[in-house]
Amino acid sequence: MSLAENVKPVYRFGPYVADVRAGELYKRGKKNKVQQQPMQVLAALLEKAGDVVTREELRAGIWPADTFVDFEHSLNTAIKKLRKALGDNANRPKYIETLPRRGYRFLGEVEAAEEAPRAVAKSGSSLAGKTFVLAAEEGGECVVAPVDEKCFEEWRRLRELGDDVGVSILITEKKLLLLEAGSAVRLLSVRGGAGWCEVRILEGEHYGKTALVARKMLREEKKRTGKGK
Repeated sequence: MSLAENVKPVYRFGPYVADVRAGELYKRGKKNKVQQQPMQVLAALLEKAGDVVTREELRAGIWPADTFVDFEHSLNTAIKKLRKALGDNANRPKYIETLPRRGYRFLGEVEAAEEAPRAVAKSGSSLAGKTFVLAAEEGGECVVAPVDEKCFEEWRRLRELGDDVGVSILITEKKLLLLEAGSAVRLLSVRGGAGWCEVRILEGEHYGKTALVARKMLREEKKRTGKGK
């Protein structure tokens, strides 16, 4: 049995969802085109995230013994294509670490799941166009909403670094919006299995703008009084 056959159907990491059974990689709900062998390598690395997967393990699991190919070249090419798909850097890896002459290790937190991202996107598509109200986390009065994916990635990076000053700058530059809990928004799209939605703001200072909001912060709108759109 190959390495790829041992893995769970779906893995989530960072903004990505890997459906290894279907051989598909998504970034915030958008499919990234990745060839078969790079996806098989990714599946093997995700299955042993945090541990070293040796080159011999990859060779035995993905390249059959009766396949006449230049294994070293094929593996190196697969890793390069995989890094390109993930926006990873070999010198400063975020996801794929190279251990010279040994193999590779997948870095970062990985979550295994059973459902495919397409199913999540499909269920979310029926909500598009509906109006919701924002619900802040317990004890909070505002919902944090990056204005786009680039700002989301920057915000996430600053949070990981504990850089509160950098986060404050994003807020000052209106790249990170603070939306009042209870405000109405219209859902435009669900970003695959990542748990984030694109919404249009229907009330308050940022009326008319679009932003990304965590799905868990959205509540079905009920008849309300006292606030005009």
